[in-house]
Amino acid sequence: MTSSDDGGYVHDPSAFDREGRRTADNQKGSADADDDSNDDAWLERPIHPEAGDREFGRRGWVLVGMIVLAFIVAPGLILLTPPDMDYWFALLILPLLPATMLALTAVWATTRP
Repeated sequence: MTSSDDGGYVHDPSAFDREGRRTADNQKGSADADDDSNDDAWLERPIHPEAGDREFGRRGWVLVGMIVLAFIVAPGLILLTPPDMDYWFALLILPLLPATMLALTAVWATTRP
Protein backbone atom coordinates (compact mmCIF):
# COMPACT_ATOMS: atom_id res chain seq x y z
CA MET A 1 0.00 0.00 0.00
CA THR A 2 1.35 3.43 -0.91
CA SER A 3 0.31 6.91 0.11
CA SER A 4 -1.56 7.35 -3.16
CA ASP A 5 -3.59 4.19 -2.48
CA ASP A 6 -4.87 5.23 0.94
CA GLY A 7 -5.37 8.95 0.29
CA GLY A 8 -2.28 10.03 2.25
CA TYR A 9 0.02 12.93 1.45
CA VAL A 10 2.56 12.52 -1.34
CA HIS A 11 4.98 15.41 -1.84
CA ASP A 12 5.04 16.67 -5.41
CA PRO A 13 7.60 19.49 -5.87
CA SER A 14 6.03 20.55 -9.17
CA ALA A 15 2.78 21.37 -7.34
CA PHE A 16 4.41 24.38 -5.61
CA ASP A 17 5.76 27.69 -6.87
CA ARG A 18 9.05 29.34 -5.78
CA GLU A 19 7.49 30.84 -2.64
CA GLY A 20 6.20 27.46 -1.50
CA ARG A 21 2.52 28.07 -2.31
CA ARG A 22 0.44 25.61 -4.29
CA THR A 23 0.00 26.44 -7.94
CA ALA A 24 -3.54 27.14 -9.20
CA ASP A 25 -3.86 23.90 -11.14
CA ASN A 26 -2.85 21.86 -8.10
CA GLN A 27 -5.15 23.46 -5.51
CA LYS A 28 -7.08 21.08 -3.31
CA GLY A 29 -10.82 21.27 -2.76
CA SER A 30 -12.20 24.20 -0.76
CA ALA A 31 -12.47 22.21 2.48
CA ASP A 32 -8.86 21.06 2.24
CA ALA A 33 -7.65 24.55 1.29
CA ASP A 34 -9.14 25.87 4.55
CA ASP A 35 -7.20 23.22 6.45
CA ASP A 36 -3.96 24.37 4.79
CA SER A 37 -4.54 27.96 5.90
CA ASN A 38 -5.19 26.76 9.45
CA ASP A 39 -1.98 24.76 9.35
CA ASP A 40 0.00 27.89 8.49
CA ALA A 41 -1.61 29.98 11.26
CA TRP A 42 0.47 28.40 14.02
CA LEU A 43 3.63 29.41 12.17
CA GLU A 44 2.61 33.07 12.20
CA ARG A 45 1.27 33.14 15.77
CA PRO A 46 2.85 30.27 17.73
CA ILE A 47 1.58 29.52 21.21
CA HIS A 48 4.06 30.57 23.88
CA PRO A 49 5.03 27.71 26.25
CA GLU A 50 3.98 29.79 29.26
CA ALA A 51 0.45 30.03 27.86
CA GLY A 52 -0.06 26.33 28.53
CA ASP A 53 -1.11 24.91 31.88
CA ARG A 54 2.35 24.07 33.26
CA GLU A 55 2.27 24.69 36.99
CA PHE A 56 4.65 23.19 39.54
CA GLY A 57 1.84 21.87 41.75
CA ARG A 58 1.64 18.74 43.86
CA ARG A 59 3.48 16.55 41.36
CA GLY A 60 6.47 18.88 41.42
CA TRP A 61 6.67 18.87 45.20
CA VAL A 62 6.44 15.08 45.33
CA LEU A 63 9.33 14.96 42.85
CA VAL A 64 11.38 17.38 44.98
CA GLY A 65 10.73 15.17 48.01
CA MET A 66 11.95 12.10 46.13
CA ILE A 67 15.09 13.96 45.03
CA VAL A 68 15.81 14.84 48.66
CA LEU A 69 15.20 11.23 49.67
CA ALA A 70 17.43 9.82 46.93
CA PHE A 71 20.32 12.29 47.22
CA ILE A 72 20.36 13.19 50.94
CA VAL A 73 18.45 10.66 53.04
CA ALA A 74 19.61 7.46 51.31
CA PRO A 75 23.34 8.34 51.38
CA GLY A 76 22.93 9.37 55.02
CA LEU A 77 21.40 5.99 55.79
CA ILE A 78 24.31 4.28 54.06
CA LEU A 79 26.74 6.21 56.25
CA LEU A 80 24.75 5.47 59.40
CA THR A 81 24.24 1.78 58.65
CA PRO A 82 25.89 -0.25 61.39
CA PRO A 83 28.93 -2.23 60.26
CA ASP A 84 27.26 -5.51 61.21
CA MET A 85 24.60 -5.02 58.50
CA ASP A 86 24.98 -7.05 55.37
CA TYR A 87 27.17 -5.47 52.67
CA TRP A 88 24.59 -6.36 50.01
CA PHE A 89 21.87 -4.48 51.88
CA ALA A 90 23.96 -1.37 52.63
CA LEU A 91 25.49 -0.78 49.22
CA LEU A 92 22.90 -2.24 46.84
CA ILE A 93 19.43 -2.10 48.34
CA LEU A 94 19.66 1.24 50.17
CA PRO A 95 20.68 3.19 47.03
CA LEU A 96 18.63 1.11 44.60
CA LEU A 97 15.21 1.55 46.20
CA PRO A 98 15.27 5.37 46.34
CA ALA A 99 16.74 5.52 42.82
CA THR A 100 13.95 3.33 41.47
CA MET A 101 11.33 5.34 43.34
CA LEU A 102 12.87 8.57 41.99
CA ALA A 103 12.73 7.27 38.41
CA LEU A 104 9.09 6.21 38.72
CA THR A 105 8.15 9.48 40.41
CA ALA A 106 9.90 11.51 37.69
CA VAL A 107 7.92 9.74 34.98
CA TRP A 108 4.69 10.22 36.94
CA ALA A 109 5.43 13.91 37.61
CA THR A 110 6.19 14.76 33.99
CA THR A 111 3.15 13.09 32.45
CA ARG A 112 0.01 15.19 32.37
CA PRO A 113 -3.39 13.65 33.11
